[in-house]
Amino acid sequence: MKSFAAAIVLLMCVSSTAAFSVNGGESDRRSFLTKTVASVIPAAAVVIAAPQSSLAGPEIITLPSGIKYAVTKEPTDKKPVAPQKGDIVGIDYTGYLANGQIFDATHAGGKQNALLFKLGTGSVIPGLDEMVSQMVVGQKVQAIIPPSLAYGDKGVCLDDGECLIKPGSTLVYDILLKKSSIPPP
Repeated sequence: MKSFAAAIVLLMCVSSTAAFSVNGGESDRRSFLTKTVASVIPAAAVVIAAPQSSLAGPEIITLPSGIKYAVTKEPTDKKPVAPQKGDIVGIDYTGYLANGQIFDATHAGGKQNALLFKLGTGSVIPGLDEMVSQMVVGQKVQAIIPPSLAYGDKGVCLDDGECLIKPGSTLVYDILLKKSSIPPP
């Protein structure tokens, strides 16, 4: 919006020099307004119609399983490593309910370590396993995981019926893949 306002001011300044040309010692206000409006409106249309990459959000990718995700940080390594099934991976994550409430995070409650697990072995919910398998080391994504790939119809409930994650909940994860290594033989 600032660039739009700056463009309008610049165009008004440029057009005002032409509009205030002196004809016999008198300036014509009607001529000024006509020339200014005539030059500002087409220029404003160009500024408004120009694509603004800073306003564009990240691309949303949908996997065949129904997971939707957006890459929020690209890896800095020129040749990032992609984990393979059976690799030991380390992730930082924050898990959210659909209403935005955090239900778990690797940095919460005194935790300071990445979550380590063997990829493709069912150590974590299927949606998290699948999402990490699509990532490269150093990449950060935000993923929306459908209930069928999270806790399904069971949710995460206590014996008294209180649920941390209600049955049928869609989950949102911010995931950073920190490392991937081949497990020892």
